[in-house]
Amino acid sequence: MPNNKYIHQYNGYSISPSAHRLPDGWFAANLLLTRGDARRAEVVSYKFDVLDYFDSETQAVGHATAWARGWVDSRG
Repeated sequence: MPNNKYIHQYNGYSISPSAHRLPDGWFAANLLLTRGDARRAEVVSYKFDVLDYFDSETQAVGHATAWARGWVDSRG
């Protein structure tokens, strides 16, 4: 489940990065992007699981955030 403390807005998207701790101690970087107004039916979500693996939650969330910004920027 994503941790709400990392959610922020970027160029019309809600960016929700998260890290999932694996049994071997690594952290998987995950991401949920949402675009649109929740009051309308035009909300679109994109979910990306396991973008990469990291030693810490901070690294995983940082990577997911940077990856999200690059994804949003590349789509105009």
